[in-house]
Amino acid sequence: MTDSAMTDNAMTDSGTTSNDPQRDDKRRLALVVDDSRAMRGILKRILVPLGFEVREAGNGREALDQIWNDDLQPDVALIDWNMPEMNGLEFVIAVRKQKHLRQMTLMMVTTESEHSQIVRALAAGAHEYVIKPFTADAIVDKLAYLGLTPIAAKM
Repeated sequence: MTDSAMTDNAMTDSGTTSNDPQRDDKRRLALVVDDSRAMRGILKRILVPLGFEVREAGNGREALDQIWNDDLQPDVALIDWNMPEMNGLEFVIAVRKQKHLRQMTLMMVTTESEHSQIVRALAAGAHEYVIKPFTADAIVDKLAYLGLTPIAAKM
């Protein structure tokens, strides 16, 4: 992704939570779950211009804590596999066990590229799978495929 695609404006978001009455209901909520602060920032810079409010978590446990404690109902979660405390696959399994979270779209974004790992994640309940490294267009295309952003959206 080029620096021009990552403008300072793209890095800002409202900072409100889904249960906040000031939240713009037209914005979708994305939860980015990755132990790399840099990767969370890259994904955020892709998502914000697409109209997403973005929350970040450093691992699956932290993501679940945000969901429970802040009463979050993310539209989509972009999840790394390899993280401390609770990995991405464990997070997917935990989310799928919760009836009220079954509408959340789950997209793995990870370096795990073996076919068996992809099958495991999809079988556990992930909707899509993106292998790192990726382009911004790859994320936008997957979100469009999932019906979460207009197909014509481009960075």
